[in-house]
Amino acid sequence: MKGTMLYGPRDVRFEERPDPKIIEPTDAIIKLSAACVCGSDLWPYRGVDPVKQPVPMGHEYVGIVEEVGSAVRNIKPGQFVVGSFFASDNTCEICQAGYQSSCIHRQPGAPTGAQAQYARIPLADGTLVATPDIPADDLIPSLLTASDVLGTGWFAADAANVKPGSTVAVVGDGAVGLLGMLSAKQMGAERIIAMSRHETRQQLAREFGATDIVIERGDEGVAQIKDMTNGIGAHSVIEAVGTQEAMMQAIRSTRPGGYVGFVGVLHGVEIPGEEFFFSHVHLHGGPAPVRRYLPELINLIWSRKINPGKVFDLTLPLEQVVEGYRAMDERRAIKALLRP
Repeated sequence: MKGTMLYGPRDVRFEERPDPKIIEPTDAIIKLSAACVCGSDLWPYRGVDPVKQPVPMGHEYVGIVEEVGSAVRNIKPGQFVVGSFFASDNTCEICQAGYQSSCIHRQPGAPTGAQAQYARIPLADGTLVATPDIPADDLIPSLLTASDVLGTGWFAADAANVKPGSTVAVVGDGAVGLLGMLSAKQMGAERIIAMSRHETRQQLAREFGATDIVIERGDEGVAQIKDMTNGIGAHSVIEAVGTQEAMMQAIRSTRPGGYVGFVGVLHGVEIPGEEFFFSHVHLHGGPAPVRRYLPELINLIWSRKINPGKVFDLTLPLEQVVEGYRAMDERRAIKALLRP
């Protein structure tokens, strides 16, 4: 097969790779129907997360099951499946508590890389969720978002304790931030404030439920949120970037007793202890337990109640994956969809 490998900063190659094979009896092999480039892929692509050797890329995936190991009971060849970027058994004590991305047997969801033609998925019974049938082609992009960015945005809103009638601010206008807005809308938020400086992303934010746009950042952005919320801040804030500025902007935009859901992969973030102590802000996040939400998200997409696939504003053949990375790195695209 052909798949995507990262050799070093901005050195992505689409090349011949070994066909994935069943290694453990709990594995499945899927033929990928769609893949994509994730914002978190840009950290190693830019060299912020160094790579010591060539690594297969891609962790968001949907596709048709080709083969299963001898211990797989619930997933069958021929099914269309959606999986999480972390493989989990979905039976351990941590999984049962809803934190499958910290499963005691956690593994990468697609260790052979999902920006490829085929992928090996470990712990298939616990990781994969089959759709009711083979989906219509126009549903595939939305189902793909459930594998990561929608599931992550949903977790961000859940971690931020979004409630009906609440005010939610979102720091970050990438795919996760935008789908955090969609999630907050679905959870009943009355006011959703998108912090964005990009007109095309602002338009999509409004389609997903944003009621207000704030273009300021840092202290100026915090001041704007306070001005819009009677001087006290939002009930819930989603942090979907992972930088020091974004995290402090999120915490400072939250009212005492409010919640920050953070899902941006943190890089160089240090929270001032005394300020946080006196803020009375709840802080919860981390790698999203996507598997917890997959059945609900698949149902919402299947019934066409939500259309998160709109977040893909660039579609490329899989062999043009390098251009997908460049477009996202240069902010010419929100999220690049790759079709085999």
